[in-house]
Formats: sequence, structure tokens, C-alpha cells
Amino acid sequence: MSAKINKAVIPVAGLGTRMLPATKAIPKELLPVYDRPIIEHVVKEAISGGVTEIILVTRSGKEAIENHFDAHYELEHRLEKKGKETILGTVKNIIPEHVKFTSIRQADALGLGHAVLCAKHLLKNEPFAVLLPDVLVLDHGSHDLNYSFAQLVEAWNKTEVGQVMVERVDSELIENYGVADLDGALSKPFRSVALKGLVEKPSPEEAPSNLAILGRYILPSKVLDLLENTKAGVGGEIQLTDALDELIKTEGLNSFETDAGIHDCGNKQGFLSANLAVGMRDPETCKEIKSLIERSGW
Repeated sequence: MSAKINKAVIPVAGLGTRMLPATKAIPKELLPVYDRPIIEHVVKEAISGGVTEIILVTRSGKEAIENHFDAHYELEHRLEKKGKETILGTVKNIIPEHVKFTSIRQADALGLGHAVLCAKHLLKNEPFAVLLPDVLVLDHGSHDLNYSFAQLVEAWNKTEVGQVMVERVDSELIENYGVADLDGALSKPFRSVALKGLVEKPSPEEAPSNLAILGRYILPSKVLDLLENTKAGVGGEIQLTDALDELIKTEGLNSFETDAGIHDCGNKQGFLSANLAVGMRDPETCKEIKSLIERSGW
């Protein structure tokens, strides 16, 4: 029986420079996508896969992220006094009571691999998830909103092999991503396929596939030992992909394709598309958006 995925690492120490000036005083993870901040969407996605402990890898100036998931007794008291029961329930039930939050500081911005390594003492010898908070994975209407992540965890449960979620992108955009090399094997949505390697930002001509890594991982504890022995690269950063390349050679690693809508909320275009995508799921808001588009002639 495979070890259960109980813990998820979410690195939130970034400066959010791509979203300036909006992120000058507000952590990018707290920018709202429709009616709740980006980070809440990502945390709920993790919980949908059975995660019961969220580990935030953070830094100074980001305390507001932790505060969002904490109780706010004064606000709750005022809402209760005014009889605003619906919004009170929303505020009090942001996350289920059984889910635990832990935070750890990343003193220096030394790459994603370093951020994950900061959580090693909390992860112990358990497999774990990594979710990047810039990316929203929004499954289509035929599935639950967080269907893809739940299926990613299920792929781990069936194989006990680490999983990297990928999406198909246009060839002209492939140089912006890390890319999966499947050595010619066929990939299709919700299928777990063995990886030959990972190629960082290849040209369209050199890309081994059009399957881009999108920031969702299920990893065995072995990767933490590999990260400790990974040499720092440019800027002193420790890259997760370097450790994953070593994992492929020793224990193996699989890709897991999704057909969900992927929104990079770390840039303005992706942030806007995420707001529209989530807003369109609300029947009332959907009507307003369609009406606005018709009136504006867009």
C-alpha cells in the first residue's frame, strides 16, 4: 500500500515583480481571483487531494498570508452581531478544521529546490506534494474544479512513483517552459507516463514534446536527499528540476497530463484570464460578463 500524501509544500517567498505595482505592498498570493485570494484557491486544490497539512515556505513581509487562514475574532463578532450569517460562515470556514498550517522562513531566495529543502524537517520521510501558487489549475465543467490534482494524487497511489503534472502548449510558446521528455511514449489526459528526462526551456526545434511542466508535483522523500546534494547553479540557486533529473535515473518519475484550464497568475494576462474563468462559473456573474462583452463589442 502506497504512503498517503498528507503534506503539501507551497512556496510563497517570491517578490511578485511581474505583477508590480499591484504587489508593492500586497503579497501576490493575496491578489483576488474572483471572490477569494489566489492562495486560497491553491490551498483548496491541495485539500481536494487529501492533504491535511499545508507548509508555507515564506519570508518577512508575508505575514498577511498566514493571517488570511487564521481566525479573525473581531470581524467574526461584528458579522455575527449584524446578523450576516452567510458571510460569517464563509469567513470562518475558509479551510476545514482538520487541516493544519505550518510556515517556515526561506531567508534567501535561492530557487524552488531550496524552498522545498527548507521544509525537509517538517516533511520527515513522507512523500509530499508541491504546488506553485502562481498557477491556477481549473478543471472544465464536466469535472470537479480540482479534479486534476485529485487524479495526480491517485496516480501516485497506484504507482508509488513521483508525478509531475504537464499540459500541452503551442510549439511557439514551448521555450518559456520546462518540458517533459517521454522518449516517444504516448501521453493523453489523466494518464501517468514514465519520463526519460526534463528539458529546461528548449527551442521549438529541440523540444522533445509540447508537454510543459506547470507547477504541480507529487514527490517521494528521496528527492529531499537529492536536493541536499544538488549543486547551486546561476545566482546560487538550487533548482528542483536538477534533483528530479537524478530521481529519474534512480527511482523513476512520471508525467501526468491534464486538459484543465491553466492560468499563470504571476502575469497580468493570466491573472485576468483566471478571474474571468472563475467568474464564469458563477451563473449570475456569467450573465453579467456576457452582457458586458456584448455591450462593449469586444
